[in-house]
Amino acid sequence: MDGRRPTRRSLPVRRWAAYATCAWTLAGYGTLKLCWALGGTALTSSAPLPRSGREELVAQTPATMAGHWISVGLVLLGALAALATVRPWGHVLPRRLLTVPMWITCALMVLRAWGVLGFGFVGDAMVLTGVLHVDPPDSEIARHLSRVDLLLWSPYFLVWGLLWGATAWATPRRPGPRRCERETAGALPH
Repeated sequence: MDGRRPTRRSLPVRRWAAYATCAWTLAGYGTLKLCWALGGTALTSSAPLPRSGREELVAQTPATMAGHWISVGLVLLGALAALATVRPWGHVLPRRLLTVPMWITCALMVLRAWGVLGFGFVGDAMVLTGVLHVDPPDSEIARHLSRVDLLLWSPYFLVWGLLWGATAWATPRRPGPRRCERETAGALPH
């Protein structure tokens, strides 16, 4: 994975990671965000958001709708980035331009899944076990959202983050311009 031609073994791993990341991105998050951007309400009542965020989501405020369309654009960009790691047209892009955002996305999604960034396995478990106190008017909805997040959203973000990490890790190094010149110069007859 250091600029050499991929081996039979490394190529399937690269392809699997890239295509799985692309599919997970488009089929899950992308489909949901497109549905919301088009005015749909699927899963809005179980979105792990504070009450004000859920109210804005259900009310479909202009800012919320704009955010959905921005998310759809980012989803498409992410899917293309994943594909760029294994498609010939992607070889013109510098490796770091692809992998640095992938590693950042991986970290953010795994942190979100574990609960470092709010909801997640840890926060959900704390709400469900009563370690984290929620005021009575919101306690029942908080337990419901924690159950949904524990079973749906957190595992989804964990898998998605790990897929981004696998795609970044499997992206081959590409020889820089100087290395290409040295290799080409060494291959020419003197």
